[in-house]
This record gives sequence, structure tokens and C-alpha cells, in this order.
Amino acid sequence: MALASESFIQATGPGGQNVNKVATAVQLRLDVFALRLAPEVFARLKVLAGSRMTARGELVLTARRFRTQEANRADARERLAELLVEAHRLPEKRAKSRLNRVGKAERLAGKKRRATVKAGRGRVSLD
Repeated sequence: MALASESFIQATGPGGQNVNKVATAVQLRLDVFALRLAPEVFARLKVLAGSRMTARGELVLTARRFRTQEANRADARERLAELLVEAHRLPEKRAKSRLNRVGKAERLAGKKRRATVKAGRGRVSLD
């Protein structure tokens, strides 16, 4: 298979009789293994693609938003480019939050207050 292939299929939705006669929707297939992506980029792409990625490593995008083949073709290519750019973007590192001594004491005091409130709930004994 080539790196990418396009095929035209019948679209659904608005378009009247034209939608039944003309294959305007575009199905774009890309062989992801042929791109030779770095393992971490490939992993991110796999997560982003979700069910659009097949077990054989094909990324299948279907564009049927517009009524013309050309507009759908451009839409599919644009979405593919956005997906690849997003896969190459490194996720931001999360900075650990640091709690000072006073904040820690307040948090523990709040937990203690809540525990006493909950401890007060329960079966009432008549003793």
C-alpha cells in the first residue's frame, strides 16, 4: 500500500438527490508505520486517533461535512495535518504543588472537623 490513499464514498445527510448520485465523501487512509515516527510520537498519535486507527496501523479519516469532493478532500487533509502536529507536540510537565507547614496543619484540622461531624452521625442509642 502507498503511504496514503484517498477514496470517494457516498455521503449521508443534506444534499437532496445529489447525495444519492455522487460520491462526495472522502475516506483518507494513511499507513502510520511508513511515516517512521518516534515511539513516543506514535504512542501519542495512537491515543489521539482512537478508533480511527486500525490494528494494521492505518489511520482512517472520513470527511463528509461538505457537498463537494474538493472541499471534503481539503477537510480530510487538514484534519490529518492537525492530528500529526498534535501528536508531535510534547505534553506540558505538571509542576508538583507544594504545601507549607500552615497549609498542612489547616488541611489536617479540616479533616479532623469533618471526621467529628461524621462520627456524630449514626444510630442513636437510648441509654
